[in-house]
Order: sequence, then structure tokens, then C-alpha cells
Amino acid sequence: MLITNIKGLVGLHPKDKLVLRGSELSNLPVLENAWLLLEDGLIRDFGKMDAFPSSIAYLPSYNAGGRYVFPSWCDSHTHIVFAASREEEFAMKIQGKTYEEIAAAGGGILNSANKLQKASEEELFESAAIRLKQMILQGTGAVEIKSGYGLTTESEIKMLRVIKRLKDQFPIPIKATFLAAHAFPAEFKNDHQGYIALITSEMLPLIAKENLADYIDVFCEKGFFSVEETNQILKAGAKYGLKPKIHTNQLSVSGAIEVAVENNAISVDHLEESNEETINTLRNADTIVTLLPSCSFYLGIPFADAKSFIKADLPVALATDYNPGSTPSGNMNFVVSIGCIKMKMLPEQAINAATLNGAAAMEISGNYGSIAVGKKANLFITKPMPSIAYLPYSFGESMVDKVILNGEFYNG
Repeated sequence: MLITNIKGLVGLHPKDKLVLRGSELSNLPVLENAWLLLEDGLIRDFGKMDAFPSSIAYLPSYNAGGRYVFPSWCDSHTHIVFAASREEEFAMKIQGKTYEEIAAAGGGILNSANKLQKASEEELFESAAIRLKQMILQGTGAVEIKSGYGLTTESEIKMLRVIKRLKDQFPIPIKATFLAAHAFPAEFKNDHQGYIALITSEMLPLIAKENLADYIDVFCEKGFFSVEETNQILKAGAKYGLKPKIHTNQLSVSGAIEVAVENNAISVDHLEESNEETINTLRNADTIVTLLPSCSFYLGIPFADAKSFIKADLPVALATDYNPGSTPSGNMNFVVSIGCIKMKMLPEQAINAATLNGAAAMEISGNYGSIAVGKKANLFITKPMPSIAYLPYSFGESMVDKVILNGEFYNG
């Protein structure tokens, strides 16, 4: 595929640039008035239209007509395998009920777990496939999906098998994360070690046997899993080759950042609550700070302090947290917008965080997340717009016109 008359080719980082830290996030290289050649699913070459090579002039081409070409969004934190929406909790949130109060009233994660345990694998696959297709059409070209709404061996395995089917049937890279440590089932409310033993002694061997997960995750938060329990679960997962990620500091500064760094976590996700100690602990680590601003928007909780993380020279990524309870949206365009509007990230910072650093949080930035010769041709073409900043500025309008996956147009 040859694309010509591109207004701006966005995100031209060198292929060996795998992650952007601190001030590097402000650098978003753009080649104006460009052409782009895709071949065998990869980016073959690109350049300026005023130096267009005659050797490829014979190829059929798509005229971008002054539109921008971006690398696909890389969404490194989602929960899109679930049985049903939770709009019945929506009014509770509007009435001022807290996350903890809704959970105590039978809502929250346990609500989703109860519904998922009753759903068949086929039902879960069909509904997740609809969500994933919608995300792709909004520009997402790589995604991580977590389990965690099963909370029984049978249902957690069921979720991970659904994710594996999505991997097999969709033309984008999908990473699977095992998150049985999302909440304690009611029957283990007063027997935490009993549930942890179920995770470590029963679930993990089955997951390893079927090769169902890439990562292991824990929700380390007051009322959920303690720092000590988190450490225990991450270390058990490591014995089966599962790399750690952590949900933490969403509702309070929990102390899990130290555990994350100690266990070489790929990412720490949420961090709506943080302090100087949090930042200092992360300074000497390669762990990526994954922020989820649409979760803060929906729950009405504080937004993460993106500017302080960037000032501290940390690698920051943005992701959706798409789930039925706290973020019922997989729209990465909105995430980029709200990263700018509410977390005061520059458009360049937010776009880099949602592309190359999102890919890094899934360990695929060698092939995805930027435009470089030899990388996978997962891209989107915008509608006509006056500048790059217009994409996050126009938060209520979808600016994605065409999606390209593996060098071919994707129409769903």
C-alpha cells in the first residue's frame, strides 16, 4: 500500500527507541507533506512528497488528501471480557455513593463476578469481540486484556480462554493478564490465605499448562489485597513465568509501589494517589507508570499527577481501563483528550503515552507504537484537521477516518 499527500506522518521515533521517559514525551516527531509505503504488513519506507521516488510512482496509491497518519493507539490496560454492564450502579454513583460503599452493597467487582460465572464461554467471546471491534475502529491497534471477574478457578480459566480466542481471531497483538487477585470472593472474605492458596496452587498450574497468560496482576488497595498478599501472589506467578503488573494507589497510597519495583513489575497502573516517596521509588526502576484518566472522570476521583511523573523523568503511558464498573469506554481518543484537559499533559505527551509507551507497557514497542521502517503497519488516518492538537482538543468528535492493520485497511 502506498499512501500519498499525508499532511503529517506522526510519531517517527527511531525503531530502537522502545520507551520515552520524562521530557522525551514532549518530542513527537512529525514529517509534513509525506508519503508512506507499506509492504508485507510492515512499514517499508517513507519520505517527503517533494522528494517522491519515481521508482514507486507506478504503485496504486491512496491519496490522504491532507490528513494525518498516526501509529495505532496501544491500550495496555483493559477488562473487556465481562458478562454484563453495570448501569444499575450508575445512579448510586450519581447519588454520591463511594466505590467502597457500592462494593459493600453487593456491587462492584463481585457483581461482575456473579454475572460472569453464569455466562458461557461463547457468550463472553461474542460480547468481548463486539467491544474489541469497536475499539479497533476507534484507532486501537494493540491491547492488553485482564481476567479478574471470574474469582473461581473455572471462571478465571474461562475468561483467559476467551482472551486466547480473541488473540487467535483478531489481527492485532493481544496480551493476556491473570487477575484473579481482583477481589476476595464472599466465601473467602475472612480467609484470605485460603483464596490465595486457590490462586497459587490450583489456578496458576492450569494457566501455565494451557499457556493462557502473559502477566499476573493484583489489586493492591485498602479493602482488597494487602502489600504482603500482593508480594506473595506476584512471587508465585513469577515461578510460572508470569511477569507482574499492579493495580495500585487508586484510592490511597498503599505501599505497593515498593513491592512492584522489588518484583520488577512491567507497569504500575492507576496511581491517582501518589506522593514524593512514590515518585522516588520509581526513579530507579524501569517500571512504566500507566495512568487511566477516564476512570477518574467516571468515578469522580482525583486525576493522577501526570506532570509530576513526567518531571521526575519517569515513563508514562495512558490506557482506557475499559470495564463495566468504573470505565465503560474503550475510546483511546477520549483518554488522550482527558489526559490533556484534566492532567494537563501536552498533546505531544499524551499521544506518545498512548502509542509508544502504551506498547512498551505490553513489551511490544519494538514492533508497535511508532512509525519506523521495519515496524508493523498498524496505523490510522485522521479526518481532515488543522493540527495534531486538534485531535485531543475536539474531544466529542471522532477524528479517526480509516484504520490500517498489518498494512491493510480494516473495516470490521
